[in-house]
Amino acid sequence: MFGLEKKLKLYGFNNLTKTLSFNIYDVCYAKSEREQRDYIAYIDEQYNSDRLTKILIDVTELIGAHILNISKQDYEPQGASVNILIAEGSITTEHIDESCNQGKFIHPGRNVSAHLDKSHVTVHTFPEHHPDNSISTFRVDIDVSTCGEISPLNALDYLIGSFDSDIITIDYRVRGFTRDLQGRKYFIDHDITSIQDYISDETLKKYDAIDVNVYQSNIFHTKMLIKEIELQNYLFNKDVYELPPKQRLEIIDSLRREMIEIFSGMNIYQ
Repeated sequence: MFGLEKKLKLYGFNNLTKTLSFNIYDVCYAKSEREQRDYIAYIDEQYNSDRLTKILIDVTELIGAHILNISKQDYEPQGASVNILIAEGSITTEHIDESCNQGKFIHPGRNVSAHLDKSHVTVHTFPEHHPDNSISTFRVDIDVSTCGEISPLNALDYLIGSFDSDIITIDYRVRGFTRDLQGRKYFIDHDITSIQDYISDETLKKYDAIDVNVYQSNIFHTKMLIKEIELQNYLFNKDVYELPPKQRLEIIDSLRREMIEIFSGMNIYQ
């Protein structure tokens, strides 16, 4: 492995593909049917496609990429998605780098044009609740895929801080290879032992985190679970002091059970 700071001279284009994929879960206590509906409506408004687009534009700037195209959609009854095609460098008709599928394609004889690029940033939201459960959840799926030297890892802290993140599941993988001038293959172009290396200490202090990594395949996996539950942050349209102490403890217990099941990926308490 080698770092970009070594300024290794490559033969041709850096063909490595780096993909960061993760889920962020926000958990909320909403007991009544009305509270559950209001929570879903709040989430839909708070994280509509316009707000998500702003977040992804910021991500694109953070990783040093350039936007080719933006597609966004709000769904009924709830949810939103945004897709942004990005490139490592600015795209012009004078400079087309086919090694990364970048450039402008014009079909002869027809007024059709399309940008082609295998780099993208996407986000999808999934608000969710069950009528028999007082816990509502909001899931955000995010994918940042880049080719070349730019790295999606640089946006991790910003993305975690952009959402109310109770449980976070992160996957990072580097695919393909690139060559130096002598033809030697490099299957990764930066040092990494854990995704946690790219998350600030201040953020990590708030979570319990575990890694499952396959170093031989350049596959890295990290799961994070919020340590402290400050109940007021999980009540929707309700003040914590309206609740008797026993009920507060019961709600905290319900919230923690829900988080542990999502974190572990198993129905432990049912």
